[in-house]
Amino acid sequence: MSKFFAFLSRMKYIKRWSLMRSVREENIMEHTLEVSLIAHALAVIKNKNFNGNVNVEKVVLISQYHEVGEVITGDLPTPIKYFNPEIKSAYKEIEKGACERILNMLPEDLKGEYLEYILPDENSEEYKIFKCADRLSAYFKCVEEIKAGNGEFKKAKKSILNELKSLKREEVDYYLNEFAPAYELTLDELD
Repeated sequence: MSKFFAFLSRMKYIKRWSLMRSVREENIMEHTLEVSLIAHALAVIKNKNFNGNVNVEKVVLISQYHEVGEVITGDLPTPIKYFNPEIKSAYKEIEKGACERILNMLPEDLKGEYLEYILPDENSEEYKIFKCADRLSAYFKCVEEIKAGNGEFKKAKKSILNELKSLKREEVDYYLNEFAPAYELTLDELD
């Protein structure tokens, strides 16, 4: 009996943004879908508009599995995760161990099919695009909270936007110019 997918189904119970008061709670399962949608768009934009040669499927699958370790570790808040190089390094090892533990829940004949998505090459272009999508998702969470009257996310929104712009990635700039403004609209304005 493999417990792999049963463990992944628990992603819906892991809350994000634990240090921030949120108008609407977000879990890592819904966050993962949003990141996957954005990552898919970024990869397509990169290939179609900027002569990229990234594996779109791989970008999406890295995005889809990027939070699986948090079923074991929980979502450690970013200010703690990146407080200093020692904590960052130690937490990366903890995350890797959690991912390996979950990967080992798969039947032996399937592990190889999931390895490159659960423990991706962080130097690959596909991983870099996923990371951009992850930051865009965080930015849009800030937009959503501020729209709902929660000023607690103002500083995070500004900081994340500055970070995104400083990346100097054409596909990210394109997404910010073409798609991001619509996240500020109401449902009536979207219609």
